[in-house]
Amino acid sequence: MTQLVETKGTWRELLGSKYAAVSAVLAGGVLLEASNVYLTTSLLPTIVGDIGGAEFYAWTMTSFLVASVITSMLVSRLLTTRGAVTSYVLAFALFVAGSLIAAASPTMTTLLVGRAVQGLGGGLMAGLGYALIQRALPERLWARGAALVSAMWGVGNLLGPAVGGLFGQFGAWRLAFVLLAVAGLALVLLALKAIPRTATGPSASRFPLASLALLTASVAAVSLASIVDGIATAVALTAGAVLAGWFIRHERTARASVLPKVAFDRRSPLRWVYVTVVALAFGVGTEAFIPLFGQEIGALPPLAAGFLGAALSLGWSLTQVASASVRSTRLVRALVIAGPLAMTVGLVGYGALQHTMPSELVIVAWFLTLFVAGSGIGLAFPHLTVAALGAVADEEEGAKAAAGINTVLIIAGTFSAAAAGVIVNLGADLVTSAHYLMFGFAAATVLGVLPARAATRR
Repeated sequence: MTQLVETKGTWRELLGSKYAAVSAVLAGGVLLEASNVYLTTSLLPTIVGDIGGAEFYAWTMTSFLVASVITSMLVSRLLTTRGAVTSYVLAFALFVAGSLIAAASPTMTTLLVGRAVQGLGGGLMAGLGYALIQRALPERLWARGAALVSAMWGVGNLLGPAVGGLFGQFGAWRLAFVLLAVAGLALVLLALKAIPRTATGPSASRFPLASLALLTASVAAVSLASIVDGIATAVALTAGAVLAGWFIRHERTARASVLPKVAFDRRSPLRWVYVTVVALAFGVGTEAFIPLFGQEIGALPPLAAGFLGAALSLGWSLTQVASASVRSTRLVRALVIAGPLAMTVGLVGYGALQHTMPSELVIVAWFLTLFVAGSGIGLAFPHLTVAALGAVADEEEGAKAAAGINTVLIIAGTFSAAAAGVIVNLGADLVTSAHYLMFGFAAATVLGVLPARAATRR
């Protein structure tokens, strides 16, 4: 059974001369993926104004997410057959190529191609960041490594809009993609130097074509739900849910699978680790609408509303640093269980404070409640990742277990973003929409307490 590993290493050791370069590659890949998501979103108005294609506005995210899911499911197989260094070089090369295609795009169609290629590289980069913690770092540094890697999603939410807004303000959106390509090239050179070369050989499992097709179709359907209207939204969400259920059913018995077989073993807590990650990641779907609520309900300027939207990610990133340093197994269990509770309390608090003409004190309270919500992820996530890493002894299955964290994150994020869009549209006004969204998502995240208890059971 999975056991939560007590952390005895230090941040100084992880970021010291011996492991600094490795840590930079693991975290840098995830940071590029995360920053790119938010950077592109902030650049889109400028891009559309330059090359047109407003009708394909939402497809820029859909093409990226679907491509990311595809490659995130191939991480363990690629590590086994090609090794860590080659896997990273391929990931960065795809991301760089996609960034350069986007930078040179004369039309929105070409930009969509670039975004898809970026997504193929991004899915690999993020998945490798989790999968290689086990192979590139000693066990005593797993929790801190996991905290560092997953914190990059929060840092990307701060960095992406800032960089995108800066380049967008000067109309230099193409240069922003060139900057991403340069960062990718730098990480390629660092990966060649720092990442340990791992043994390669034939994969013990067949290529999981059916699983890939089912999960990709599920994500694509849910992504479509956010860009269609009326009955088509309900149809797309239903199709996505049905395909996701079909994927799980197929994985239980398939000879060629994406997730490790132990995830379906009733004696293993690994499946509860994944379900807890889903509950926590689902709450992040509220993030896209917080700047809107800040501007329209709180009358905040765009910059202040943007920083309000980053409060959740800030709580996530900062809390992980402290949480990853916890050594007591009993306290680790308490933190993992507290994660979904903190997320729920924060969302409920923010929702309860939504009303017209809020005072400055209420707006400060908005930031604090969102910070608390984000801290729920930070409390639990490092230890959930360690639990996944220690769940499987076999190397290829272990890589599946670790990379599965990233796959689950992307899938949950896609479903939650689509669900958030649907819920917000139900409100007669934005205050009502904010209540529906926050209270509805809080009802979902509080359910994560039960799988969190199961995930931490020895």
